[in-house]
Amino acid sequence: MSAAPETFAFTPEYRAKADAIIAKYPAGRQASAMLPLLDLAQRQNNGWLSRAALDHVAEVLGVAPIKVYEVATFYTMYNLKPVGRHLVQICRTTPCWLRGSDDLRAAAEQELGCGLKETSPDGLFTLVEVECLGACVNAPVVQINDDFYEDLTAEQFKNVLRALRRGERLPIGSQTGRQCSEPAAGPTTLTEIGRS
Repeated sequence: MSAAPETFAFTPEYRAKADAIIAKYPAGRQASAMLPLLDLAQRQNNGWLSRAALDHVAEVLGVAPIKVYEVATFYTMYNLKPVGRHLVQICRTTPCWLRGSDDLRAAAEQELGCGLKETSPDGLFTLVEVECLGACVNAPVVQINDDFYEDLTAEQFKNVLRALRRGERLPIGSQTGRQCSEPAAGPTTLTEIGRS
């Protein structure tokens, strides 16, 4: 991984997005835009926030840098060190654990050649465990960058990782083909049109 950049500034495209976000808040309340601006800075900075990026967000919002540091260190969605091109987040909350998240972690470690909180030797993947990705009914769930892969088995997960390594992208969502959060075994109630 490269050393942290000494400077950071939003590109014109990202600055326009930042200004549009800030404009949604009343005058004097621009600090309320901190979370989305940190997200923008992280996206521009290859998935992580350097000290320079944090300082720039503070400058744009007109707040003391410590206020930005407090927020960035509190929320786990912000990465304070470089990550691979694909940030692989395995949900480990109870529904995912009951449906095989430990198997997914083992498959990822084997496939990527790295452990949790590490980046693969090729620099493409960073592997982490997270708490609740909010798709419990389709457990186990993995988020890779902005995409959710649901109803995964260890082998399906390996296929997703292999495809990403080749520069391909498999369909997102349920890997079993079910729609939204319908029951895995099909409907069990309201299976016929009733008569009044």
